[in-house]
Amino acid sequence: MSSDLIDNDGTPTNGSGVTKESLRTAIGDRYLTYALSTIMHRALPDARDGLKPVHRRILYAMRELRLSSNGGFRKSAKISGDVMGNYHPHGDVAIYDAMARLAQDFNVRYPLVHGQGNFGNIDGDNPAASRYTEARMTVAAEALLEGLNEDAVNFRPNYDGTLTEPEVLPAAFPNLLANGSTGIAVGMATNIPPHNVVELIDASLHMIKTPDVRDETLLNYVQGPDFPTGGVIVESKESMTKSYATGRGSFRLRAKWEVEDLGRGVWQIVVTEIPYQVAKSKLIEKIAELIQTKKVPILGDVRDESTEDVRLILEPKSKNVDPDVLMNTMFRNSDLETRFSMNMNVLIDGRTPKVCSLKEVLRAFLDHRQGVLLRRSQYRLEKIDHRLEVLRGFIIAFLNLDRVIDIIRYDNDPKAALMAEDWNRDIARAMTEKDYVSPLPAADGAGELSEVQAEAILNMRLRSLRRLEEMELIREQDALLDERAGLIELLGNVEVQWARIIEELKDIKKRFGKDYWRGQRLTQFAEAKEVEDVPLEAMIEREPITVVCSQMGWIRAMSGHIDLSRELKFKDGDAPRFTFHAETTDRLLLIGSNGRVFTLSAANLPGGRGMGEPVRLIVDLPNEAEIVDLIVHKPGAKLLLASSAGDGFIVPENDIIAQTRTGKQVLNVKDGAVAECVRRVAGDHVAVISKNRRFLVFPISEVPELGRGKGVRLQKYSQARGAQGTLELDGGLSDIVTFNLEEGLSWTMGGGNTRTEKDLSQWIGKRAGVGKQPPHGFPRDNKFG
Repeated sequence: MSSDLIDNDGTPTNGSGVTKESLRTAIGDRYLTYALSTIMHRALPDARDGLKPVHRRILYAMRELRLSSNGGFRKSAKISGDVMGNYHPHGDVAIYDAMARLAQDFNVRYPLVHGQGNFGNIDGDNPAASRYTEARMTVAAEALLEGLNEDAVNFRPNYDGTLTEPEVLPAAFPNLLANGSTGIAVGMATNIPPHNVVELIDASLHMIKTPDVRDETLLNYVQGPDFPTGGVIVESKESMTKSYATGRGSFRLRAKWEVEDLGRGVWQIVVTEIPYQVAKSKLIEKIAELIQTKKVPILGDVRDESTEDVRLILEPKSKNVDPDVLMNTMFRNSDLETRFSMNMNVLIDGRTPKVCSLKEVLRAFLDHRQGVLLRRSQYRLEKIDHRLEVLRGFIIAFLNLDRVIDIIRYDNDPKAALMAEDWNRDIARAMTEKDYVSPLPAADGAGELSEVQAEAILNMRLRSLRRLEEMELIREQDALLDERAGLIELLGNVEVQWARIIEELKDIKKRFGKDYWRGQRLTQFAEAKEVEDVPLEAMIEREPITVVCSQMGWIRAMSGHIDLSRELKFKDGDAPRFTFHAETTDRLLLIGSNGRVFTLSAANLPGGRGMGEPVRLIVDLPNEAEIVDLIVHKPGAKLLLASSAGDGFIVPENDIIAQTRTGKQVLNVKDGAVAECVRRVAGDHVAVISKNRRFLVFPISEVPELGRGKGVRLQKYSQARGAQGTLELDGGLSDIVTFNLEEGLSWTMGGGNTRTEKDLSQWIGKRAGVGKQPPHGFPRDNKFG
């Protein structure tokens, strides 16, 4: 559309019928239309039958194909093709995927499609192509369709107006809660867990008897979700009560497990049920990754021994491990425990999206059942009235059989003659001649036959003209009159209506109760055992190791405490930098020149048989940052951090432990400065030396203790004009150390000798001073050693 057509007045631009419309209005109106279409026709289920349009159309198409639960199967391609061609003008792949999900008993609590062939599995494998599989309806699907041919619901034209489809299914049971639903629309979503039908029916029966029942009372009948894969819900009763009252909440769902004794004190964990919507193959991959990365050191191995039933084997690292500790660790680190978020956002009456409570959803279902009952009863009443009219005509014909035969044989227009004849006189005469007929009910008007009655008499077969048939007609008429009286009473009495609904619900409860193949509750309830969190170090077997880190940053852990002076192998051009003794239970602190501190688990370091691995693959140390130091973490100890600019502070080691591979920023550096020194605090004074050999000693009490920051000035440096004309530090921090003043300061001299200077009075000054020339004999590399 050209720019001259965009305006706000809404008037035609010319005689072509094109109207001016602002871009904002045009986009807003069209996007709103799209959003409403997504909400109502794709994402949100109807509260009455619990189905989305695609599922409703699949079941209706299968009904039209006569794929009953006790009949034959048809190719899935035929079913999805009929759905696409007749009712759902979308992709056949999407239709088949929706149908396949209705057949998966690990996804749907009460499957609506009985599939034959590969319809996927709990491992997450996809179904076979639609041309290879076959399907038919289940008993549950037939229950949703009951009454569809009795005018129980409204029908609407399909997408091209050639056929009709139901707006909603009669739904003999609360399918929305029984099978649950999930979907994402524009600006809203829904996620409803499945439940047990028997519990839902019990709650519905209680609601009929007590319409103003409270939500928490309904939980006496509906215990909670009942997932098709079983599992154990460990959510508190208070939390579930709040969730069902508001329509929003979550449920903690755990795998079902048991300890299997293998004899001689050896045991293993057997997982028999996994949480809902967790793919078993991906779960095993995740657990295997935990073993490989040693995030759960007390877990030794995982095996999948599943056949038709789930059977996952978790082997502990040691038989001395507590099973509860192992499983609680697995619950925290894997999908053996998940959280199902409930959001009961549904369409009320198929139009209005609303987040409903449990009571509101059940009320919508019961109101729908009442409407279905009234429509079916009215439909049946009309059928009875039509049949009674026909029966009255038949009985008149039998009472006046000779006259009827005579009219049919000799009259040119027998239908008109039958309708014009006055049968009252003939009936009276016949009543005096025959004693086996019952009195006829009063007819509307004189003794004339209606067009319907005359047509029925003319279409009557000759072999029906016998006395026995006449008696059958009278008995049928009496039965229909009794049924008609009952329907009249039902249509006019609300109590009778709810009594009938109670009977229907009890029948559904019997059909889907304990005798149904999935009638028993699958998901159980338990309280989460409070097991004390065991530190990672306590899960690791304590063994001595030697940590080796090269100048190029390749790190490894060699078994045992080896001689630190022993010559080790490195890559060409590489050399050792850090070599020290540690234990597998230790945590290591790696300090980068960017001021970040990274935490490494000694137990997770690569083995010492090879050259190790680059430490940058273990932690996110940038390529431009260098390793300043690598030390063993000592709980309760403190570190003195200093930058090349001479700033620094003291930080507790416990505060800089990082839980992620990205580390924790501790020392803030900028303007070209880098983290230069890290020293463990041990003493009452600090000695610092600069690159231009200025030596300063001051009390450590003048250095503040911080958690993060730039710190304070430890030593002052003058500025000089660089080669490029920029101001640079004339010097900069070279090394720093803490010591006890009474014991003096020691440093390493050439040849491995150590010198101790007891009298440091001439170098003692205030923090942030310049300092003096170092003591005689101080190393020329300006390092304390």
